[in-house]
Amino acid sequence: MREIVHIQAGQCGNQIGAKFWEVISDEHGIDPSGNYVGDSDLQLERISVYYNEASSHKYVPRAILVDLEPGTMDSVRSGAFGHLFRPDNFIFGQSGAGNNWAKGHYTEGAELVDSVLDVVRKECEN
Repeated sequence: MREIVHIQAGQCGNQIGAKFWEVISDEHGIDPSGNYVGDSDLQLERISVYYNEASSHKYVPRAILVDLEPGTMDSVRSGAFGHLFRPDNFIFGQSGAGNNWAKGHYTEGAELVDSVLDVVRKECEN
């Protein structure tokens, strides 16, 4: 069966991604704490495409959240489904690029590349 690793990048990607996980969790009967509360076997049929099942029988999104500044990550974390994600899969810088493409590409973003690749590798190996 296929498994998808979902990568959300930047403010827009993380805001859309947060809504995506709310919708997909609702479709699969997953509550904000990761517990299955659905009422249909169909909801569990392909749940492993997007989720890993933790040892505590909670479902954890196979998602990696990346941004150059912590503001968006803080709002995702404090959102309704923020506790669903693995804390290790939040990767962020401290200063952002200030809408400057070159700064994001050559300095701030370049510093995060190794961290992002490491988390992607770990998530794929799970």
